[in-house]
Amino acid sequence: MAKSTPATLALEKAGIAFTLHEYEYDPNAERIGMQAAEALGIEPARLLKTLMARAGDVVCVLAPSDREVNLKKLAHAAGAKSAAMLGAEEAERLTGYHVGGISPFGQKKRVRVFIEQSALAFPRIVVNGGRRGLQAELAPADLARLLDATVAEIC
Repeated sequence: MAKSTPATLALEKAGIAFTLHEYEYDPNAERIGMQAAEALGIEPARLLKTLMARAGDVVCVLAPSDREVNLKKLAHAAGAKSAAMLGAEEAERLTGYHVGGISPFGQKKRVRVFIEQSALAFPRIVVNGGRRGLQAELAPADLARLLDATVAEIC
């Protein structure tokens, strides 16, 4: 098994059943989530990308890798006037992870999490496991419960 990350440790501590998947990370990929889905042979709608945004406060957004977040919908869901994606440096500083390896679990500072509602239609979903080239597969209900996430139409 891959070495532990803050994300895998958080999942283990919470008693969440998950499966790790490793793949060859391509730092030059145009769309990291899509590259991960293709490398693992996973339906892109089931592999969620982890994005960091500001919607009032800093928030974590989980969206299908083949879809784009609608910032107006995100702002509405967060009760904010507007929303904007964070730059890579700020996202890395706030989460403690490198872009391409940002997990919703085990971040340095706990922030509100929003999950695109369509992702909950799958029996198992995949999110970043806390480093580039590592993904964690788990039940969407476990993901939402552990993160105390808000489920909303954000794409």
